[in-house]
Amino acid sequence: MSVLDNWDQWKDFLGERLHQAESEGMNHNVISDVAYQVGEYLAAQVEPKNEQERVLAELWKVADESEQHAIANMMVKLVQHDH
Repeated sequence: MSVLDNWDQWKDFLGERLHQAESEGMNHNVISDVAYQVGEYLAAQVEPKNEQERVLAELWKVADESEQHAIANMMVKLVQHDH
């Protein structure tokens, strides 16, 4: 089972990677840029596996680049809040 199959597992996975990046000294701007790159990759290469991912994929498709950065930043905040 992939971490993409379940929304809570996906958020936990992202939260763990975020915590690891922060503990290794990665600053917020770098984390934000990586989150944007992950979003770009997922939008282009990965079929959404659940309703939440479908919503994010649809939002990503209609967003311009600055809005996509905002979505990525909100995902970072979401997993920071959960951990």
